[in-house]
Amino acid sequence: MIRTLFAVVLLAFPILARADWHEAVTPHFIVYADQRPERLTEFATELERFDAAVRLIAGRPDQPVARPNRLTVYVVDDTGDVAKLSGDRSAAGFYIPRGGGSLAIVPQSSRSALSPRAVLLHEYAHHLMWSVSPNTVYPAWYIEGFAEAMATATFGKDGSVAFGNPPQHRAYGLMAGNWLRADKLLVAETLKLSDDQREGLYGRGWLLTHYLLFGGKRPGQLTAYLTAINAGKPLAEADEVFGDLKLLDKELERYKMGRFAGYRVAAKALPAAKVTLRKLTAGEAATMDVRIRSKVGVNRTTAPGVYDTARRVATGHEQDAGAQLVLAEAAYDTRDLSAAEAAADRAIAADPARTDGYLYKAMAQMATARQAKDKRPELWTSIRRTIAAGNRREPDDPKLLTLYYRSFVDPGFPPTDLAKRGLLTAFTLAPQDQLLRINTAALYLREGNAAMARELLTPLVYSPHGGGLAKRAAAMVARIDAGDTAAAAETGADTDPDAPEGADGAEGAPD
Repeated sequence: MIRTLFAVVLLAFPILARADWHEAVTPHFIVYADQRPERLTEFATELERFDAAVRLIAGRPDQPVARPNRLTVYVVDDTGDVAKLSGDRSAAGFYIPRGGGSLAIVPQSSRSALSPRAVLLHEYAHHLMWSVSPNTVYPAWYIEGFAEAMATATFGKDGSVAFGNPPQHRAYGLMAGNWLRADKLLVAETLKLSDDQREGLYGRGWLLTHYLLFGGKRPGQLTAYLTAINAGKPLAEADEVFGDLKLLDKELERYKMGRFAGYRVAAKALPAAKVTLRKLTAGEAATMDVRIRSKVGVNRTTAPGVYDTARRVATGHEQDAGAQLVLAEAAYDTRDLSAAEAAADRAIAADPARTDGYLYKAMAQMATARQAKDKRPELWTSIRRTIAAGNRREPDDPKLLTLYYRSFVDPGFPPTDLAKRGLLTAFTLAPQDQLLRINTAALYLREGNAAMARELLTPLVYSPHGGGLAKRAAAMVARIDAGDTAAAAETGADTDPDAPEGADGAEGAPD
């Protein structure tokens, strides 16, 4: 899929120099790293313990997660590699939420005060918040404050996980002064923030979150505050729960100078982490650099260079499903549709269980039909059979469910009830995908359920990383509130299936 992440610049030389790559699969993560197997196993185990501990703190039960919906983590060498992939020299890592393809990029080493592990834990806290509370509205300060509070978790040799350590990378912003007073912090998403105030959103957001979660002060106020917001109260009314905000500021100033309490989750309270490790095939390892670049995002300018590299490194690996899937994606991004379909066919022949082969085959066929303006029902029925073949192997892949829905709306056919249910299921499986959230809300609007559409859209309106999609969601909510649901649905319509995606959904790590 053609995607853009910030201003991604794809360099001619490879980012990843070695080729001893392994995959670690756990119930919630898929991790790829060029590391010693025992170190990768330890890393993946820590991630699983973190997931379980955060769910315990949040009071959210664990649910089985199908492989397409686990967070994929790519471990690159250092922050220089992160910068090349993100186009942001200050990025220490980043996370991109997608339906059936959420990913995080994290370095093995960093010269920054922000540790690679803290980057990943911060971003995974966001991923969990969207996943376990998909329609709950959280204000910007708590979204970032909670992620910062979780990011400093430490892992005991006894298997425990401890929370509450202060984020040392926020020390200057916290100690230099109060860059975002409580009255501004609590309504930060409604303001245009300066650089200092944005730093305050993270630092002061962490301080207030820590104070309310771990400080033993103001019991019940956080719950009452969030309840008020989710009952529809404006931010300025919800913050009345805290009383005198100047007094709250004074309390926070005293609190940051004292000793910070924490919370330790004992090992016995956490399920044992199961890690399945395998060494990547020669073809998978050879194409890993291209795979990461494609998954992070390319655009119509950079895609041809990635495709050229993909064709070169995939040569000799025609029977390797992983290598052919990388080639299929790179070919599709460049709109060499016949080559994309051929590579997808080779991937299916090599490993019929890997559903992305069916995905790229169907995507290539759909794009070919759109280019030819071919709306023959029998052609689109044939394409749906390809999608269905993948769905039978993995019913919980939101990419295939979404594509099945698109196989009706793209050529202008009315979607069947089965297609509609598929889109709703895709959102249930991947609520962190912001574009999928908007498209699902648009479907609810067309079905006459404006209340449900509004419920889906409101959390995105408050997201500090929503970008253009947050503005789009806000416009839809405004039209719903004005009673113009038809206009709201039109605002949410995804009318260009080949439009670049990723820029609005991508999130840089805290810096």
